[in-house]
Amino acid sequence: MTVQEISNKEWLTTDTYPCNCVDMTNWISSIDRRKRLFRIANILALITIFYNVLEGLFSVIFGLADETFTLFGFGLDSFVEVISGIGIWHMIRRIRHAEHDSLDTFEQRALKITGSAFYILAAGLIMTGVLHLIQGHKPETTFWGIVIALVSITSMWVLIHYKVKVGRALESQAILADASCTRTCLYLSIVLLLASAGFELTGIGGLDVAGTVLIAGFAFREGREAFEKAEGGTCTCSGCHRE
Repeated sequence: MTVQEISNKEWLTTDTYPCNCVDMTNWISSIDRRKRLFRIANILALITIFYNVLEGLFSVIFGLADETFTLFGFGLDSFVEVISGIGIWHMIRRIRHAEHDSLDTFEQRALKITGSAFYILAAGLIMTGVLHLIQGHKPETTFWGIVIALVSITSMWVLIHYKVKVGRALESQAILADASCTRTCLYLSIVLLLASAGFELTGIGGLDVAGTVLIAGFAFREGREAFEKAEGGTCTCSGCHRE
């Protein structure tokens, strides 16, 4: 081996090699991981949208058929969540490229529509609940309310787990806030389960009314948070504050 060949070999193995391939590989790996996490976040948002459509459809159909307005109100709430979910899906797609969590015009409009729909839903459910309490109305059965509630609790728990996991990995407050909103859906499912199971066990019609009013309360809070977020506040579905 010549002196020049030895010199070339030493240059290739030295720590002062001009291109730090290890750092470059780590950087590329980090970019690929970020893209993969955003794809997962996008899939989770779409699953949430389509699940709420199906949940709302079955809840409204069985709620009307069985005259259980806790289940009916739960279904309407799910439909409103679809509007919110579309805004969140749009936001995830945008911040994947823009890398900031501030709202654009589409998301602000979606939040205002969502907030208005929640307020209307809350008012309608409270009036219906009061009317049925006065009339002493009782559902035919709340069996399907129990079934849908159990499916929803399981589904929401899985979605929360993965949304939190992805949100923390991306350090995205927007995705973590979405996970907190999904947690609110979990609480609504628990209200549905308690009201439906309570009626099946006791036959007390007032429990269905109580469940309807509680769902109205959650809807009002979600509506308030939607408007505050649209106006520039930061919401986590456990409260909002102005920036």
